[in-house]
Amino acid sequence: MIGSDLELSVILPALLAGFLVLSIHVPLGIEVLQRGIIFIDLAIAQIAALGVIAATILGGDNLAGWMIQLCAAASALSGALLIHWLEDRFTHILEALIGLLFVLAASGGLILASYSPHSNELLRDLLVGQILWVTKTQLLWAVVLYIPLLIFWFGFNRSRRSMRFYVIFSLAVTTSVQLVGIYLVFASLILPALATRLLPDQKIRLITAWCIGLLGYLLGFVASSVFDLPTGAITVWALMLVSLITNTLIKNPGRTSRPR
Repeated sequence: MIGSDLELSVILPALLAGFLVLSIHVPLGIEVLQRGIIFIDLAIAQIAALGVIAATILGGDNLAGWMIQLCAAASALSGALLIHWLEDRFTHILEALIGLLFVLAASGGLILASYSPHSNELLRDLLVGQILWVTKTQLLWAVVLYIPLLIFWFGFNRSRRSMRFYVIFSLAVTTSVQLVGIYLVFASLILPALATRLLPDQKIRLITAWCIGLLGYLLGFVASSVFDLPTGAITVWALMLVSLITNTLIKNPGRTSRPR
């Protein structure tokens, strides 16, 4: 939560974390909608979280941070490659299989977390996130990862990018979940893409979706400050509100001016 004594030293890194997550998840979200695999984000995010939980529980306090990141990335990449394999063979039931993977990863994480004395705190941080307490090291790692991922995404031929999508997606989700939590990762991926799905021009759609995300994060942080609410949770609702308003304006562009 953010109290009335909100400090820029806390808010600015958190906002930067949100903007970094949006930079990669907005274009990925548009691709997810086009593929019709909306719940892939939840599934891979939960699989990455399972890797974090496993590394934390099994490795103990002496495990280095980079080793936890490696376990999370390996878990997410394995999940992404499995979904890619399923996409080629079980297209008609792919969404159901992705949902099943999510449930298995989530229940597996609960089983592993039961062995930790701080299981409730660990699970809460992975779901809702601790965006207000993001560190400079986390932000630096996100920048180092996201920049080449964005270059790789936009800079190469997109006609045959199926495997590229899954690799980029899994690596991005691995970092994003630990920055803002599973709920905000999913909202950042899906809501701006859904709100702009009727825009025919892809460049305008991408820019509009980014703006929706930025405004949603800003409103979420303001609401958290004013009403002393959990930042991650209220930001999800702020993203929903901005997305609904934007989608209404896109569907009814002439409503604001009455004909004489």
